[in-house]
Amino acid sequence: MKKIALTLFAVIISAAIFAQAKSAEELVKFANTKHNFGKIKQGVPVNYNFEFTNVSSQPVVIQKASASCGCTTPTWPQQPVAGGKTNKITAGFNAAAPGPFDKTVFVTVAGVDKPVELRISGEVLKAEDYAKFEAEKDKKGSK
Repeated sequence: MKKIALTLFAVIISAAIFAQAKSAEELVKFANTKHNFGKIKQGVPVNYNFEFTNVSSQPVVIQKASASCGCTTPTWPQQPVAGGKTNKITAGFNAAAPGPFDKTVFVTVAGVDKPVELRISGEVLKAEDYAKFEAEKDKKGSK
């Protein structure tokens, strides 16, 4: 119960402190906002960690991270991130359907209306096509 109360208090304080922030980029700086997985095998989930730093002097609360579809699962820090500290948003992709993909994760920072957009992309190959791709890659690497 204390943990929930403390987190709620931190969210309220952060929201009040950052009410003047115009964009999330004024509070958190991502090392990168896009990641291309390249060619991946169907049915083999992949993850990517989008690292960020709290560039403000106050704790920042990541209220939520939501994906553009159910095939992408984001996770984010549940506790406030102290000023100057680094943390991560993890974007997981299930690779269930073959074909190219381009998915967005929307990261909402407390006290800021517009979310940060993180993007993952790549191409999911069926198992037999992936095996051919790997064989070609190995053949080129041995030359």
